[in-house]
Amino acid sequence: MRIERSFTTPETGAYGALAFTTTVSEIRNPDGTVVFRNDAVEVPEGWSQVASDVLAQKYFRKAGVPARLKRVEEEGVPEFLWRSVADEDALAELPEDERLVGETSARQVFDRMAGAWAYWGWKGGYFTTEADAQAYRDEMRFMLARQMAAPNSPQWFNTGLHWAYGIDGPGQGHYYVDHRTGELTRSTSAYEHPQPHACFIQSVRDDLVGDGGIMDLWVREARLFKYGSGTGTNFSSLRGEGERLSGGGRSSGLMGFLKIGDRAAGAIKSGGTTRRAAKMVICDMDHPDVEQFINWKVIEEQKVASLVAGSKMHEARLNDIFAAIRRWDGAPADATDATRNAALKAAIRAAKAAMIPDTYTNRVLQYARQGYTSIEFPTYDVDWDSEAYVSVSGQNSNNSVRVTDAFLKAVKDDADWALVRRTDGKVARTVKARDLWDQVGHAAWACADPGIQFHDTVNAWHTCPEDGPIRGSNPCSEYMFLDDTACNLASMNLLRFHGGAGFDADAYIHATRLWTLTLEISVMMAQFPSREIARRSYDFRTLGLGYANIGGLLMTMGLGYDSDQGRALCGALTALMTGVAYATSAEIAAERGAFPGYARNRDHMLRVIRNHRAAAQGTGLYEGVNVTPVALDAANCPDPMLVTLARSAWDEALALGEAHGFRNAQTTVIAPTGTIGLVMDCDTTGIEPDFALVKFKKLAGGGYFKIINQSVPAALARLGYSGAEAAEIVAHAVGHGSLGQAPAINHTSLVGHGFGPAEIAKIEAALPSAFDIRFVFNQWTLGADFCRGTLGIPEERLADPSFDLLRHLGFTKAQIDAANDHVCGTMTLEGAPHLDPRHYSVFDCANPCGKTGRRYLSVESHIHMMAAAQPFISGAISKTINMPNAATIAETLAAYALSHSLGIKANALYRDGSKLSQPLASALVEDDEAAEEALASGSQQEKAATLAEKVVERIIVREIVRSNREKLPERRKGYTQKATVGGHKVYLRTGEYQDGKLGEIFIDMHKEGAGFRAMMNNFAIAVSVGLQYGVPLEEFVDAFTFTKFEPAGMVQGNDSIKNATSILDYIFRELAVSYLDRTDLAHVKPQGASFDSIGEAEDANLAEVSERAASKSLEVLRQISSTGYLRKRLPQDLVVLQGGVGATALAPDAPRAQGFAEAASAFAAGTATAMDARTRARMQGYEGDPCGECGNYTLVRNGTCMKCNTCGGTSGCS
Repeated sequence: MRIERSFTTPETGAYGALAFTTTVSEIRNPDGTVVFRNDAVEVPEGWSQVASDVLAQKYFRKAGVPARLKRVEEEGVPEFLWRSVADEDALAELPEDERLVGETSARQVFDRMAGAWAYWGWKGGYFTTEADAQAYRDEMRFMLARQMAAPNSPQWFNTGLHWAYGIDGPGQGHYYVDHRTGELTRSTSAYEHPQPHACFIQSVRDDLVGDGGIMDLWVREARLFKYGSGTGTNFSSLRGEGERLSGGGRSSGLMGFLKIGDRAAGAIKSGGTTRRAAKMVICDMDHPDVEQFINWKVIEEQKVASLVAGSKMHEARLNDIFAAIRRWDGAPADATDATRNAALKAAIRAAKAAMIPDTYTNRVLQYARQGYTSIEFPTYDVDWDSEAYVSVSGQNSNNSVRVTDAFLKAVKDDADWALVRRTDGKVARTVKARDLWDQVGHAAWACADPGIQFHDTVNAWHTCPEDGPIRGSNPCSEYMFLDDTACNLASMNLLRFHGGAGFDADAYIHATRLWTLTLEISVMMAQFPSREIARRSYDFRTLGLGYANIGGLLMTMGLGYDSDQGRALCGALTALMTGVAYATSAEIAAERGAFPGYARNRDHMLRVIRNHRAAAQGTGLYEGVNVTPVALDAANCPDPMLVTLARSAWDEALALGEAHGFRNAQTTVIAPTGTIGLVMDCDTTGIEPDFALVKFKKLAGGGYFKIINQSVPAALARLGYSGAEAAEIVAHAVGHGSLGQAPAINHTSLVGHGFGPAEIAKIEAALPSAFDIRFVFNQWTLGADFCRGTLGIPEERLADPSFDLLRHLGFTKAQIDAANDHVCGTMTLEGAPHLDPRHYSVFDCANPCGKTGRRYLSVESHIHMMAAAQPFISGAISKTINMPNAATIAETLAAYALSHSLGIKANALYRDGSKLSQPLASALVEDDEAAEEALASGSQQEKAATLAEKVVERIIVREIVRSNREKLPERRKGYTQKATVGGHKVYLRTGEYQDGKLGEIFIDMHKEGAGFRAMMNNFAIAVSVGLQYGVPLEEFVDAFTFTKFEPAGMVQGNDSIKNATSILDYIFRELAVSYLDRTDLAHVKPQGASFDSIGEAEDANLAEVSERAASKSLEVLRQISSTGYLRKRLPQDLVVLQGGVGATALAPDAPRAQGFAEAASAFAAGTATAMDARTRARMQGYEGDPCGECGNYTLVRNGTCMKCNTCGGTSGCS
């Protein structure tokens, strides 16, 4: 072929017009630990930090690259395409540890991939002259550097390592077809023939251990998963449960084997780096086990919910039994006797009512008799990587059902549907089609699986039906072809073809031609994981060219995703791409011959090409289609030239195909462009809309800088807004980035809290990158010394991830929210000044934006966009159809019906909140403004009522129940603390139980009005009654600390509390420090073993007290001293020397039984942080799950898969 230059010249080469820069690449876990770091990464100027990080972390060859290379002369190959190998003589002169290095420059990666493509293209006879090969190599390198297009990940991993560096190794069981002889050959080298394919479809025979059978499939899948590829299989050939076996037994059925495969995939991925296996499992709707398959994940998710709820209920109820035993004040021997201990009897009854097994209840009683005072029953949570999810099946694949038109007609007619045995083809049983369809809708609504593949629609556009029907797909559902074939993908970044003069159609056509050729060369040079896939991939040579960033392009052009113009433009671009790709394929066929399977499928393929052309021309003259496709909407296309070019391309494709045939059975798909979308700096992936208007641009060395979606300013300019108006609109979304003029929390108010110019400067410097101002007010921004010394915050409290410094300073939630909107923006354009509501649709995203956004794209808009592109795609489209949480099952089924009626081949629905592991986007922010307002400015009665309501609410949630009031001793211990709060004297008196636990408080105010003194006195009585009925002191502390009302201010006379935002804040800080050892609430941490302890000489002339004497003395001391007065310093040193109930009465800190799990549960410690991270992620537009590779909560929907916007990890193939 002749290759023209469009982007480069012979004089400047690939990089002559480009500048490169060096950056630091670093990826960190949420806890700050470094996942990857490279201090000198060379990338083209203009690449984002995320793109640089993904290239450096994922695609650089990190080891094994010789530091000195030499060229290997090869006969018949131009010198610039000669391979390189290690120069052993030159390497010998280097220190041994410097001989092998890794890639550090993007140029190295671009050069090795484009060089290998050109090398194999030359050997395969794809270039007419050396100049054509050189032009091809330069053009490809330029497009990679300019982020105009990118191949799928296996190309970046594998292509060119042997050609550029001489890296080699023994064969790994792969095969290839020799391009010169056509013979199937076993690879002897792991790298000479690269493995560039991402997507595979594999068959499975109804055979347990034979070649091509069930157990063999797990091995074949493992080989693909190990090297980062994805695979899909239709398992409908396996016999159903109960069908006869040849040996006389009966089959265990489809589901048993699917669960084995699911476990195998999960085990492989547990040692890898991705979130789960990239795997698709498909079942036909007439399989005898299809009902179990449909409901598989629904039931498994129910198991997770049961595990989570049941484990927490066990923990609570079993410890209630312990609590009842501890509260017993009679004879110690009777404490565990339910006939005598009424509280214990009630706790046991509550455990029975909660369905706690009697065995566990009895075990708790046995533990108590042995001296244990509590039990740690392992509790589970709904994190996707938690033990709860690990213990169930079905979590390592996407599931789809294969639906035929006959089934859909039976649903419409409410007819019967036969489930057919696989062994003899007879009817196993009959069900109502509508009932089965309803189960599909319910399952998709409940847990987002299974997806739908419309079998007859797929096969109506099948180019090779003579070789069998299309039964399967890859994991993301965009590649649909014959079993045991593979597809390598590449995607073009549409936004790179748009400039000031509009869309550059000539560049787009040129890029399409070159990438079609690249993917064809990749088939020729590739090796494959099995004989069958190598043979069939060579015979049919399917390609997967597509595009990304349609959402970003439409917004940049001022077009709504849900608009006739937007859909028409999408259709025109898709028609042009596939038309040019098929025309290029026909050109290659003229020189290199049609694909081997073309001759027997010629009539079918030309019929499909004519149907594509009819859709582009809008003639309505279709042949053999089951559903009339959506034709190209020429009238609404904003660029008529694209329509003209698309129609011309299909005319040319048909004419050339009739004359020469086609080199490839398929040429295009719309893939999710996961990791490669990040490398190209795409705002949107595949055909998806944007997920958020405000993005967090990563900075070198860590951190993020908040920016508006790059398409928004361009869209505002296109819509006619002035520069000043656009700036205000953008500021509404991203904020002003400064507290200078912010309401409530500003420079003036911070100075009043002790902030100096240096601290304010640090805050201001960090604000532009902040998602929330609370994340700026921390010890890392301000310095630990300032936080501890000036603000008086204990170090332990500073290290607590849930600590809110602004609330600690006394600011209310409403004040923080108002300042947040000013500084950080609303993250939505809804309500922005100057913005015409008629233009809101241009900026609609897949989900509501920010905390206040309400608009989002409808279900129908996703489906209609897919329908606009589908008639011009060889394969299918990987896309998630987002649904709100309030969507119904009927709406789910209606979405499927609409998809089928518009000719879409497959789709997958995701209803917000249908996964247990992901929080509802519609319920992220607690609506607590009313309570904050009452505490900030309400009357005393309103404040008391609000606080009481919060306490009651928390008690109900925590399920703290006590059936009786525990009376205090008639003569009891306690202490009196006098202090002055904001100039007002306060006397606090406490009363304690025998074991030192707080049981009552008295509050008196010196020289206060009778009304306020009386209210405080009655408030103390209410708290005391609550304590005696079992309300933990922790609940009161959490509820009342940080409350803000007068009197407030500096505290005098208290050794630990130095400032308080209210009387109640002071009182419960004091109680928390004294009885709970909550030193995080103290401004001065209590020191020593006891409240009045003094230093102890190391060499004191004192005899060591015996253990027995010390124990007895401590017991006596505890009986006569106040726990609160001692600030809980001494009792913590008490130990249990003898078992039994009598001992535990003096030892509340006795060992906790761990009979049900040796390790303590981390649930209590981790939940708050994890929930905060998930909530924050959802508010930023992410899914709310952590990435399995780097741990960051930056996963986004990516077609039917997921990708991480931090490290580029993906659950898909690309």
